[in-house]
Amino acid sequence: MANSLTIRNVEAGYGSVRVLYGVSMDVNDGETVVLLGSNGNGKSTLIKCITGIVQPSGGEILLSVDGQQVNLIGKSPEEIVDLGIALVPEGRRLFPALSVEENLMLGAYRKAARARIEENLEFVYTAFPRLRERAGQLAGSMSGGEQQMVAVARALMSEPRVLLVDEPSVGLAPILVSRMIAKIKELKDERNLTVLMAEQNFNQAIKIADRGYIIVHGHIEFEGESADALRNNEMIREYYLGA
Repeated sequence: MANSLTIRNVEAGYGSVRVLYGVSMDVNDGETVVLLGSNGNGKSTLIKCITGIVQPSGGEILLSVDGQQVNLIGKSPEEIVDLGIALVPEGRRLFPALSVEENLMLGAYRKAARARIEENLEFVYTAFPRLRERAGQLAGSMSGGEQQMVAVARALMSEPRVLLVDEPSVGLAPILVSRMIAKIKELKDERNLTVLMAEQNFNQAIKIADRGYIIVHGHIEFEGESADALRNNEMIREYYLGA
């Protein structure tokens, strides 16, 4: 089943403040595409446009699923989740006063996921054994790394076709970032997901990227057709690698 995103000439912002200027990207079936850029350049705004949290003022965001193409612009976040797109948000956004398992159950929103709650719960507990051990613990009392596990597992509970991951490195120690990035790749391969990851940590993101884009002040400034193309780009070398 082909699952892909086509983003064309997306314009968006907040009130009178424009953030995205004609952004175009492709995330093809089965790829892991990274969107690189420092804070304030529009990464999270684009993710919010894809998920319906922010409505673009122009352009198209097309989801291709099973041979059919759907324009996501104008659809609600609930409708977009039901089409098979899941978000791991920046900062985790858990319900701190609910238990780990209660947070996970909230991820099983879409009808297809509700029919397979037990199977999906077993899958995420197998992927993250720590969560099984702490199923009854309040999410707000967990460490940052453990909370990130909950956020990823919650997204997987919806049985997504396309997984959006927004800044998974924020607030985590480098060793935890490395483990989480590796786990995202493992889960992507196991579940045959299409992944778009917004990240400012180039050295971690490149470990799992098939391709990538660099966004600067709301404009796509570079498209790398391979991980090597990203590594060898002068903009990357100057801003991320200190070369």
